[in-house]
Formats: sequence, C-alpha cells, structure tokens
Amino acid sequence: MKLKISFYGIIIILVFGLNTVQSQNYKGVTGIRDTSYTTASAFQNDVKKHPDIKVVEAFDFEMVGEEKNITYCSVGNRKLQLDMFQNIGEQDSLRTAVIIIHGGGWRTGNRTQHYPLAQKLANLGYVCFTPEYRLSTEALFPAAIHDLKSAIRWIRKNSKKYRIDPEKIVVSGFSAGGELAAFLGTTANMPLFEGAGCDGEISSHVNAIIDMDGTLSFVHQESGEGDDSRRISAATHWFGYSKKENPVLWKAASPLSYVNSKTPPTLFINSSVARMHAGREDFIKVLTENNIYSEIISFDTAPHSFVLYHPWFEPMVKGIDDFLEKVFK
Repeated sequence: MKLKISFYGIIIILVFGLNTVQSQNYKGVTGIRDTSYTTASAFQNDVKKHPDIKVVEAFDFEMVGEEKNITYCSVGNRKLQLDMFQNIGEQDSLRTAVIIIHGGGWRTGNRTQHYPLAQKLANLGYVCFTPEYRLSTEALFPAAIHDLKSAIRWIRKNSKKYRIDPEKIVVSGFSAGGELAAFLGTTANMPLFEGAGCDGEISSHVNAIIDMDGTLSFVHQESGEGDDSRRISAATHWFGYSKKENPVLWKAASPLSYVNSKTPPTLFINSSVARMHAGREDFIKVLTENNIYSEIISFDTAPHSFVLYHPWFEPMVKGIDDFLEKVFK
C-alpha cells in the first residue's frame, strides 16, 4: 500500500528534515518516568465538576484471555512491550485488531489505563493491543511514532497467530494517543516516520482510525497546544522546540498535514473540550472530498478524560463497535 501525499506535505517534510535553526532542547529528557497523569489523578480533578462520574474498573470476562508484557520491538537495550486481549471462544472468521494508545501529553500516562476498554472490546470479538511507547522523558518526537509503527508491523506479522485479518487493523487512541493514532493512520509507509525499528519489511498501514479527543493539528487556530507562558507545554517537551522556535516542525507533526485520498475511515469521539478536536472539520473535509467515511460522536457535557468514566464508557464502546461494523461489514 503506497501512500500518496500532497505537494504541501512533501515540502514540509523536506523543510523539517533540513531545518537546523537551532538544536533541540533535551532538558525534558530526564530518564525519570512522569506519573502525574493517572486514572486516579484525573478522577480527583474531574469529580469536582462531575460528581456523578465513576471510574470504569477492569473487567473479568470469562471468555477474554490476556497476554501481558509481550516485547514487540527492542531499541538498543530498551524492550518495548504491549498487552493483548482476545475472546477465547471459537470463531470461524478472522478478527479485527484494535490498537489502543494511551494519552498523557506524550509525557505521562500508562497503557494499563485502557485495560477496561481493551477487555470490553475483546469480549465483543475484537483482538485488542495496548502498546507502550517512548514518552518525552525518554526520547523526543518522532521516537513515539517509530515505536508505534513497529507495533503495527508486529501485529500484522503475527496476524495468523492471533487469527487477525491483516487488512482489518484499527489504530485508536485517547488524547495524545488520539493524535498519535491519527498521525499513524495518515503517514503509512512514509520513510521519514517509519524509523529503523523492527519488521521494516512489513507495511505499517492501518485500515481505520479512532481518535478519542486527540488534536489533529498543533498549529490550527483552534489548537491550545504550545502555551509555554506558565510552564513548558507538553508539546514543547515532546518536540524539543517551542512553537515559536520551530513552527515548521509543529506543522510537520500534525496529522492534518497528511490527510489525503489514502487515509482510512475515521471515527472521532470527543468531549466538551473544543480545543481537543482542533482541525477536525478540516480533516473531515478532505475525507469527504475523497469519499472516505467519517463519523463524529460528541459527549457535550463530558470532561476530557471521559474515556475512563461512566456514564460515557458504554456509549463510547457501542459507538466504536457500530463504526467498525459499518467500515468492515
């Protein structure tokens, strides 16, 4: 599957590759894991304005099997791991794989936060994977992209083992994970973003995108990313440049820069926080012009971390299932 990108996309890649305005700032690469964003910390913050919310706890489905801490790629001595959740009942047809990427501003968060979603979808018959990736305390952009493309390739390579249809691989993510999912879905097999990771001979394309409150552009007028007035923003930490220092890089890191006729069907699931879906309408416009299916599910009263809570969890799962049924029939 070859990716055709716009002339504009080619130009920003060339500029990004040649940009040497000043060296990246590695002060944020501390090597110390940032644990500031957890389900508990998010709940403590959100329950103040949403007193009726409840954290979605892990499920114990009789027919869901789990494999944890599977190494999907190694970068030097660093082992990158993922977890797998699948329905262990007998099924005649090959199944759809759903990759779930955690959020946390590319700096914090943990893949275990989405175990409940992976378990719930696995109980419906999907094979779910929750990969880790190098955060900005460990490596700057585009390391996370390289890691997650390796995860996609690993899943495709192991499709027979897990009885997955290799042309039914879905990339999904929440918040920063949603941005990453959209970026992976729009840059399939693009050499600049493939990296020198594992299984390079295998395609990194995906067949659907599910973006749960992840920005689509770091430079869109609706975006809230890049405000360093009070403290260094999450995106500045990830890029090693502020938006002012290297706006071309910020644009080149935006999924909106690459959406095109080869972008797969896309589902947007959004909270009440408008800045978290910056660029969505422009993204959808390109999809529509190319007759590519898209859908929006909006929870207009929900906080940003709605994916972790009742009452939004069940309708979100139903929306995901309905979307994938439409896409893959």
